[in-house]
Amino acid sequence: MPSENKGSPVLRALGLVAALAGGGAEAQDPYLRERAAMLQEIAALAKETGVETGRPVFSARTMAAMSKVPRHLFVPAPYGALAYANRPLPIGHGQTISQPYIVALMTDLLDPKPGDAVLEIGTGSGYQAAVLAELVARVYSIEIIEPVGKDAAQLLRQLGYKNVEARIGDGYDGWPERAPFDAIIVTAAAPQVPPALVAQLKTGGRMVVPVGAPAEVQFLHVMVKQTDGSLSIQRALPVRFVPLTRSR
Repeated sequence: MPSENKGSPVLRALGLVAALAGGGAEAQDPYLRERAAMLQEIAALAKETGVETGRPVFSARTMAAMSKVPRHLFVPAPYGALAYANRPLPIGHGQTISQPYIVALMTDLLDPKPGDAVLEIGTGSGYQAAVLAELVARVYSIEIIEPVGKDAAQLLRQLGYKNVEARIGDGYDGWPERAPFDAIIVTAAAPQVPPALVAQLKTGGRMVVPVGAPAEVQFLHVMVKQTDGSLSIQRALPVRFVPLTRSR
């Protein structure tokens, strides 16, 4: 129905892009149309994979955050023309920035609330942290590769994301000084979920993490911590992430 389409998350997000494009904004930001196309592709893929993920439509908040964050600033300059293509891109040091659909999916599966404190394991380019920063009160992000983490932290500061705190460290240990967390997102794959992350997740909190060894098929898992400390687990899509590495 037309009335339902007007209120759909993707069209509301596209409306935001279109509003920004008015008044000559498109001349100032040449990526507005690319972002709009990215949102349309994300929405189409969400519908296509909805049976597997349980999310055939992403929330308006997720789509608005995806429309707002300038992904072209988080990719190396040589890949600027591909910044809004639905594909991962190399960022150096053997790392990648995830494809926009996966970022949107993981964000939506995390079900972030405005007052949440979220732990991110694997800062990478900083793009996922920026998307989350649009949605929650605080983001704490850990990156093990020092030059990658420092570059991301500097960019996030430059873009005004004051609610993101980033540091260099071993993601397997989490961030006990800032725990407990309302939600945890892991942007690298591990054979098993690190116990420290389970311990630092609040009861009722959600964790989204790719699970699987590098040589195996990885699956995106959504986990919710129960009152007895155990995790309920929902397996979503097969994915391919860089491995979660350790400092020792």
